[in-house]
Amino acid sequence: MNHIVLHTKNIFINFKTGHNRKIHMVFIPMLLSLFSCEDFVEVDPPRTEISRVEVFESDGLANSAISGIYVDMFAGTFASEMNRNNGLLADDLLDYTETSDFINNSLMPMTAEVNTYWGELYNYIYSANSIIEGLEASTKISLDLKNQLEGESKFVRALCHFYLLNLFGDVPLIIASDFRANNVPSRTGVSEVYDQILRDLDEAEQLLSDDFSFSGGDRARPNKYAAIALLARVHLYLGNWEDAELWSSMVIEASDFELVTDLNEVSLLNNNESIWQLRSTLDIGSNVRDASFYILESAPTLVSLREELVNTFEVGDNRRTDWIGEITVDGITYYYAFKYKVRDDGTQPITESLAMLRLAEQYLIRAEARAQLGDFSGAQSDINVIRNRAGLGNTTANDQNSLLDAILNERRLELFTEGSHRWLDLKRTGRADEILGPLKSGWQATDVLYPIPFEEININPNLTQNPGY
Repeated sequence: MNHIVLHTKNIFINFKTGHNRKIHMVFIPMLLSLFSCEDFVEVDPPRTEISRVEVFESDGLANSAISGIYVDMFAGTFASEMNRNNGLLADDLLDYTETSDFINNSLMPMTAEVNTYWGELYNYIYSANSIIEGLEASTKISLDLKNQLEGESKFVRALCHFYLLNLFGDVPLIIASDFRANNVPSRTGVSEVYDQILRDLDEAEQLLSDDFSFSGGDRARPNKYAAIALLARVHLYLGNWEDAELWSSMVIEASDFELVTDLNEVSLLNNNESIWQLRSTLDIGSNVRDASFYILESAPTLVSLREELVNTFEVGDNRRTDWIGEITVDGITYYYAFKYKVRDDGTQPITESLAMLRLAEQYLIRAEARAQLGDFSGAQSDINVIRNRAGLGNTTANDQNSLLDAILNERRLELFTEGSHRWLDLKRTGRADEILGPLKSGWQATDVLYPIPFEEININPNLTQNPGY
């Protein structure tokens, strides 16, 4: 990693590794009472304490450090652009830019977005590692807050390693902030990275608050159930069906969560279906950038939904009515994702947030786990919860194969344009070749993984390239 940034709401701590091993600190106006926004301090390496005197001397500053990661996630490419581009890699979106390497699954090690996603995810990991280490060294932070922030940091670290692993395959496992130790890391095997993800989430589940009281009811900060929800997803990906059923059941049975009855509310701030959201920290401004990507007011210049996806919805499916819009230009009808309703100009009240973890996914996780375990009636029941909420009748699937097909289909219809689910689902279920091969010219089985960024291989001789690149 050649450029690692801890960017908090109040502090930017910029690690530059590789050939220029300097650490820069810039304090921005929210700390004017302590520092000038013009302050610039250059510290010679080695340094692994990353200004813990300033950050971990008070509950307020420590809180700002973790909040800053979520601010960066919301403003960066991880939650929005990456999700959109993975929709192009899969079979949900069409591209109109004529410059995208994603629509034809023709990514290259020099593709700019590949380098950006790698760098952003590792930035968040370094930030989380730095907070964990700062909390361990601090004697000034209250115990309850220390536990909460450590839990959040381990949740973030697990989430980022999860996406890196599923996009790139074997990736460096980074669990410390010391740039010397991490200067030229090798790729770590998938199973070892998953072991660390599970350890982080198990520990986060023990450390995090049971409810949202610590954040004043705001679901933009993960609590215990965010860790549990991600544990359910990870165990599903690993084929640990009993554990996937166990953890998803814990979320489903928790009193803080219920499916919203009105599908138009699924992206509203702090709705009861949301387990964890990313949101603007402003009262007025831009809601969710995904709305500007997807909502069409004229012929598309970026993306639209594939007609094949739109036609997959059954007659009477309220998701088709409420979550998909359409516009006809010069006799051509274009379809667009309409889960987010506010395509604003930066002057609107903040009413929406980016769905990162929500209850509907947990029902579908449990349905799949139950189908794999032979509990067909239990799987049907969970599928029917999702279908009935969408205005549909019960599933007709009644054996393992038909249930697994039905679940994959429901996941596509329920989770499209969220969390890169469709792309990851096709990969993990082994359906990518079957579904994408006939659809994408030049498709190769090796396209299921991103290439390792050229820039990273260029500066790190210990990194190897993925097959096919």
